[in-house]
Amino acid sequence: MNTSSKYALLALATLPWAMSMAFAAETATPQPKTPEGTYLQGGGSTLAGEEMYQSIDPAAPPMTKVEFDQARQIYFDRCAGCHGVLRKGATGKALLPKDMQKLGTESLKIFVHYGTPGGMPGFGTANELTEKEVEVMARYIQQTPPTPPEWGMKEMRASWKVIVPVDKRPKKQMNKLDLPNLFSVTLRDSGEVALIDGDSKKIVSVLKTGFAVHISRLSKSGRYLYTTGRDGLINLIDLWMETPQTVATIRTGSDARSIDTSKFKGYEDKLAIAGTYWPPAYVLMDGPTLEPLKIMSTRGYTYDEQEYHPEPRVASIVASHIKPEFVVNVKETGKVLLVDYSDIKNLKTTEIEAERFLHDGGWDSSKRYFMVAANMRDTVSVIDTKEGKLAANVKVGVKPHPGRGANWTDVKYGPVWATGHLGDDTIAVIGTDPAKHKKNAWKVVRSLKNHGNGSLFIKTHPKSSNLWVDAALSPEDEIQQSVSVFDLKHLDKPAQVINLAKLAGISKGRVAHPEYNRAGNEVWFSVWGPKDGESAIVVMDDKTRKLKAVIKDKRLITPTGKFNVYNTQHDVY
Repeated sequence: MNTSSKYALLALATLPWAMSMAFAAETATPQPKTPEGTYLQGGGSTLAGEEMYQSIDPAAPPMTKVEFDQARQIYFDRCAGCHGVLRKGATGKALLPKDMQKLGTESLKIFVHYGTPGGMPGFGTANELTEKEVEVMARYIQQTPPTPPEWGMKEMRASWKVIVPVDKRPKKQMNKLDLPNLFSVTLRDSGEVALIDGDSKKIVSVLKTGFAVHISRLSKSGRYLYTTGRDGLINLIDLWMETPQTVATIRTGSDARSIDTSKFKGYEDKLAIAGTYWPPAYVLMDGPTLEPLKIMSTRGYTYDEQEYHPEPRVASIVASHIKPEFVVNVKETGKVLLVDYSDIKNLKTTEIEAERFLHDGGWDSSKRYFMVAANMRDTVSVIDTKEGKLAANVKVGVKPHPGRGANWTDVKYGPVWATGHLGDDTIAVIGTDPAKHKKNAWKVVRSLKNHGNGSLFIKTHPKSSNLWVDAALSPEDEIQQSVSVFDLKHLDKPAQVINLAKLAGISKGRVAHPEYNRAGNEVWFSVWGPKDGESAIVVMDDKTRKLKAVIKDKRLITPTGKFNVYNTQHDVY
């Protein structure tokens, strides 16, 4: 009997017993792989290269230092995004040494090789890990997790660079770009962003940034563009320069996802805030220079079970339009922090108990309520930022992932906000107007059908009557290459499904992240191809739903998120 057959039989024999302890991944279906073998939603961590102490557990199977370091790198590259740096559990289950030791090496090899019905990908069957690597990983997760080094003010200030001082920067816009219609496009695997002119569809410049920029954010004035890479590197880009360029950088941690800037009247462009996965914290900085001013740890107790968690990672951050506050969402503890930045020396924070495993989200149309997905609890938490409290927890589909979500005025239910889901093919439409449509508020008033599961992003525009939804994490090629388009005036009708990869002439690539231009008459999509293959940006005419342009350039390496300056600056979605 060959190894594969032996594994398969053992998997069938042990599955009923081991399922309760199996570790799940982020989606309810196997996650497709990127060209490098990392998984889109778990993502991993950039801590793979950090030196860490190897603790010897006599109850764990033996490992050499070489094996331990090899497995540690694999874990941080491929597993930490779901299971956490310290393996305490995040979107995936906890991988605690004692529990893993009870399962044993042979059973763990099955799970690593084949994956689980709960959604963990099969690293062996996908040819991501060799048989030897699978065996090494099965022994590694029975060891005591190594703790990465901390990253504090000393390290931040050592990494901080002001490349162009404020007094040496332009006093007015020095280029002829239509900045409100400029797009910042993440080039994931090259560690860059491309600035693309929304009118001409030409690349203005390509700038080196942190690895796999997660988001681009704009200062209130629209002058400064902030990017944060998954490696914790922040770039501050001055769009007023003759050719926009980076004017300051800082590394706020070893692993990061979020950044935003102060937007309340009187504080425009003054402060920036970044959240880190490791160390778990958020950092307040001077807006025009990125000078670090204050670090706040998010380590603490879960809101529900009141158990201490050493790794509560900062997920999404948004800036309030109605108060001098940042809304900071802490993933593992299920808490939303309203951080009053009017006096950072005497910082005041409102802590709201929401739901665990908070991830991404966006404002409702009034910009009073923040809608944030607690994806592993199949919930959207509604935060009333005016009153400073939880308005509701709304049960939705399986693993909501809205990006920023989508707002429109429904013909029947009034103002609504919507999210797609990673784990099923539904789109949850939630009523958001407790003043004039009280009976619909904080309820799922519609459930639309997407063309497949694995949706990452959903988008509309105040001037549009269309809703565009991707399914980038579907394991099926046809589905991941296509989008659904709904007529917001006739939601009783099924969506039109369009294969955008075929329109771009690309056979291998997933379609992700709809983003409107400023006028709301174009929708831009990324066709995310292999690192060594072809990618593109597809521009669709929103009214006709016909192809308007395909942007191809050898510099467009694995494009993912796209952020229109005006829409990002004003939170239009």
